[in-house]
Amino acid sequence: MNAWPPFLFAGIRVQHIGADFRTVRVRLRHAALTSNYVGTLFGGSLFSMTDPFWMVMVLRNLGPGYVVWDRAAEIEFLSPGRSSVTATFELAEEVLDELRRDAAGGAKVLRWFSTDVVADDGTVVARVRKQLYVREKRR
Repeated sequence: MNAWPPFLFAGIRVQHIGADFRTVRVRLRHAALTSNYVGTLFGGSLFSMTDPFWMVMVLRNLGPGYVVWDRAAEIEFLSPGRSSVTATFELAEEVLDELRRDAAGGAKVLRWFSTDVVADDGTVVARVRKQLYVREKRR
């Protein structure tokens, strides 16, 4: 994923993807090319660094019998990004069990997931929420 153009040219690096696709850690480095006019990280880059992961993680874990799409997204900027930042995604087995149960028989499921974008000093810079659409495929 590090060679994906939106990440490659934005200073975004995937640091870890768990073998089971249930954990992901992504980092955005603070540099001149990733900073805005006032010297803090671009808001769009903060959003981009989190964009694909919940959908990919859920899809990889539920498998080919499910449809998974991003449906909505929002970001709340909490503190200026003055250092490099990290976002960690963790998908619990209980959440996957709930999605399987709720999507049984082709029912549409809408579920929100949240990720904090954290500065090197532990300050939460942004909170990103993604709503996924999940449905079991019709046979």
